[in-house]
Amino acid sequence: MKVLSSVISVVARMRHWAIRNWILFPLSAQRNVLQHLITQAQYTEFGKKYNFSRLFTVRDFKKRVPIQEYDDIKPYIARMMEGEENILWNTPIYWFAKSSGTTSDKSKFIPISEESLKEMHFKASKDVLTNYYKNFPDSELLTGKSLVVGGSHQLNTFNTEIQYGDLSAVLMQNTPFWGHWIRTPDLRIALLDEWESKIEKIAGNTLHENVTSIAGVPTWTIILIKRILEISGKKTLKEVWPNLELYLHGGVSFVPYREQFQKLIGAPINYLETYNASEGFFAAQDSPQDDSLLLFTDHGIFYEFMQVDEYKRPNPKTVGLKEVVLHKNYALVISTNGGLWRYLVGDTVEFTSLKPFKIKVTGRLKHFINAFGEELIVDNADHAMAAASAKLGLVVIDYTAAPVYFSENKNGAHEWLIEFEQPPVNIDEFASVLDTELKKINSDYEAKRHKGIALGMPIVHIINKGIFNKWLKNKGKLGGQHKVPRLSNSRQMLEEIMILNNQ
Repeated sequence: MKVLSSVISVVARMRHWAIRNWILFPLSAQRNVLQHLITQAQYTEFGKKYNFSRLFTVRDFKKRVPIQEYDDIKPYIARMMEGEENILWNTPIYWFAKSSGTTSDKSKFIPISEESLKEMHFKASKDVLTNYYKNFPDSELLTGKSLVVGGSHQLNTFNTEIQYGDLSAVLMQNTPFWGHWIRTPDLRIALLDEWESKIEKIAGNTLHENVTSIAGVPTWTIILIKRILEISGKKTLKEVWPNLELYLHGGVSFVPYREQFQKLIGAPINYLETYNASEGFFAAQDSPQDDSLLLFTDHGIFYEFMQVDEYKRPNPKTVGLKEVVLHKNYALVISTNGGLWRYLVGDTVEFTSLKPFKIKVTGRLKHFINAFGEELIVDNADHAMAAASAKLGLVVIDYTAAPVYFSENKNGAHEWLIEFEQPPVNIDEFASVLDTELKKINSDYEAKRHKGIALGMPIVHIINKGIFNKWLKNKGKLGGQHKVPRLSNSRQMLEEIMILNNQ
């Protein structure tokens, strides 16, 4: 095991020069990526439809190919899942990542090609490891095992050769043989469908392993950690796994969870955020001193960025890396070696650095509250929630919010459903502090709250423990990469959760 770990760590360190090249020359890397994508796909059905063989500039590409949302490419994907080839990409597609969207009962299936596995997901993972060793040269990360809190895996009934599952499951199924030696639990447990029994089996299977790192969405990782502590009788995770040194997280903002993890782990470890979605591995934190994410520009993805107010306009405008500016909210548009073309991911990002290009995820294109012109995004809410919790010594497990619209007798407001580790004694005090923190972060919110004329005080409800998970379970979305949407302009989800809470 130690010999294998030494070999892997040496190989990881040797990648520095390649990473340095695309960091220094990102625009050149992006041009090469797009040229390669178009060349590879020019004889596919999609490539012929949009005349890829005659596209020679980015301007031509953007003019010819419209921005796609999932409903636009769903007919292509349905045929691909039945085994048709050369549709969106020029090599066979045997794998599909099942989307983790939570606002619809319908699943999305994102094609995963051999190229996107090797040149995107696995290449980016290697670069994350290389950067980690650069920051922590004395790390013993690979002397133990990585606990992966992943999703489920199922066979596609359309074609026995074609399979689908959560992204983490697809990646685990395709991991090189040596990768399974440094990962836990074993595959038969890692890919179980039923989340509650899966937690029990993971906890029992990994308790006596030498776990040096954990990877997973914070919400589900916390549940697993608590169960491991219950079974072991230990007070902190460091007592269970003394060599634990790294937690890799993503999927939701870590801001509201950091304090919980620090208490549960019980000793300082390293935290590293990655931005790895079903559609692509886009970015990762490359420095412990900077919580921004380094954008991966040479990993089979061509990026465009659309200002949020362009969404749903005819022929929405996008800009490339050369034209982006700092601290503006953009919707992410990608073309990939998995056969996505000018695809609107649904996430919003903002740039925190242009040399090198670094981003942070600010929310979802459809997950925000703008009922009164307040333009409240998830990033605002996460930071305000974390600040309010810290000031009052509280721990928030999960939350969601939606607007209360104007009525004849009342002004509008935001209604918040919050699950606490221990509920506050005075919920009105918490609402007041949350309101103050939101005003500090969002000037539009502050303006609408002025004298309560347009927007009243937040209405905060304490939700019983486990209700958010119960709502996810009712939707068939418990576990894996699934999470409760933080914000919504619609009240449907909030009211569904309130009904569950009152039963």
